[in-house]
Amino acid sequence: MIDQKISAIVAAKNEENMIADCLDSLSFCDEVIVIDNGSEDRTVDIAKRVGAKAYTLKTDDFSELRNYGLAKPKGEWVLYVDADERVSEDLKQNIKDLTNIRDRVKQLNGYFLKRKNFYFGNYEWPYIERLERLFRRDKLKGWKGRLHESPVVIGEIGEIGEGFLLHYTHRDLASMLAKTIEWSKIEAELRFAASHPKVTWWRLFRVMLTAFLDYYIKQGGWKVGTVGIIESVYQAFSIFVTYARLWEMQQENLKTQISNVKSTT
Repeated sequence: MIDQKISAIVAAKNEENMIADCLDSLSFCDEVIVIDNGSEDRTVDIAKRVGAKAYTLKTDDFSELRNYGLAKPKGEWVLYVDADERVSEDLKQNIKDLTNIRDRVKQLNGYFLKRKNFYFGNYEWPYIERLERLFRRDKLKGWKGRLHESPVVIGEIGEIGEGFLLHYTHRDLASMLAKTIEWSKIEAELRFAASHPKVTWWRLFRVMLTAFLDYYIKQGGWKVGTVGIIESVYQAFSIFVTYARLWEMQQENLKTQISNVKSTT
């Protein structure tokens, strides 16, 4: 088999407690690049100490962060991982096997990876996500979307069926609430810019109920007991904050419009 270099691109921000384990799970890659989003802790120092290349770009645009990283690697393949994720042993082996195939015709230009989420430490969430994270570098044209970014890939995309990305997220309530306060503003701004319909009392109840039922029923949160309730209620709360912020923006915009009309009469 031939050696087709794999470059891992890791997005990180204030992950000094997670970054070392993440990078350790990427030891099979030929190059590891950390794109730090303005950390105020030891994330960058730890990354460099374990042999990763580190660059800093402070932004609230996730596509900008990933596109910045795309300009750095030398590998034929690029693997995107976040600092709170780990590559399982099965997934590691499958990525190595796939990228070392001699017959390029048997390789696609990008692959979905399956991701398991773990909440509050080691509580495994029942729902398995599918994320586009492995690409032939010359076929990945970039990422789009400020918050929920998606890749632009030329050609066919497949899926690696065996192995998982292990995602250790929502580790404690304090960080979860801080994240909601930070990102709900961006979510609301995106909806406002898209001229979202007026926020009313019934819309608030509808989006909260939809979020709760999605996590608790559709994704199977009920299977993990108390953690399932906490996570599902948190998701309902998070969307509530986003829509409450949107309501606030709409009210401010209405006041500005009324003020402008009065000033011209």
